[in-house]
Amino acid sequence: MSLPPPQQSPFRTDILAGQVALITGGGSGIGREITRQLGSLHGAAVAISGRRQQVLNDAVAALQDEGIDAMGLQGDVRKAADCERWVQETTARFGRLDVLINCAAGNFLASAEELTVNGFRTVMEIDAIGTFAVSRAAFPALRARGGSIVNISATLHYGATWWQAHASAAKAAVDSLTRSLAVEWGAFGVRVNGIAPGPTGGTAGVSKLAGVDASEEEVNELVAATIPIGRVGSKWDIAIAAVFLCSSAARHITGDTLVVDGAAWMWRQPAVPREFVSKASRGVEAKSRAVGLSGPGQQRSKL
Repeated sequence: MSLPPPQQSPFRTDILAGQVALITGGGSGIGREITRQLGSLHGAAVAISGRRQQVLNDAVAALQDEGIDAMGLQGDVRKAADCERWVQETTARFGRLDVLINCAAGNFLASAEELTVNGFRTVMEIDAIGTFAVSRAAFPALRARGGSIVNISATLHYGATWWQAHASAAKAAVDSLTRSLAVEWGAFGVRVNGIAPGPTGGTAGVSKLAGVDASEEEVNELVAATIPIGRVGSKWDIAIAAVFLCSSAARHITGDTLVVDGAAWMWRQPAVPREFVSKASRGVEAKSRAVGLSGPGQQRSKL
């Protein structure tokens, strides 16, 4: 199951007023919802980047219809020149840059023995190198504003995930980069954090990567059964976490990756059913109390 997002944000609608955000991969999926939340619902002006011009055009038009001051930036996170141009065009349009969200990512299912070196390299370049390339390009502008970076990561590498050797390695690199940049750039007033989403409804991570020929609702139910909190997350859950990390409420938080997954990464099938544990526990407790009542301590209490 999945829950619809709350109708009202827990934050003030002007919490990011006057700020400017650049969101890579902001034209679709989680990136688009982050863009909406930073923009029309919390006050920031936004620039979104992506490789497909038509996707950008459609996203910018929809965002502008919602009253968001938005612009699109076509290019590739793997190309340093594109990243530098995005920052230049953003600051030329809006006069500043306060927030960078590194959301661009690539992924697909592949067994390690069938995964090509080029396939592995592509995901590493988009996720890890892309995160560094845009962060490096944005650093001077962010330093000038005491800004913040949020890297969208994952929980795939918390242990291991089947058929995800490439994406797991890439996101592990992103998490390491988050910590390194937080240490190095904290001296310049730039905070660097991450968000690690779990299964999120309405995204490729649940639909394509689930590997199940079923409806979205059926897939959500299957996935929810593996999440301790009992439901699939929403794009709103990730986006509102990004709003928090970009806001002054998180002014002393840096170098951290916030897991937003309902404890999904920790889940595993219990070895013993709950009912058996409960029955056994009551039996042990009863025996323990019986021993306590007849033990030396009880005798001393009568003296």
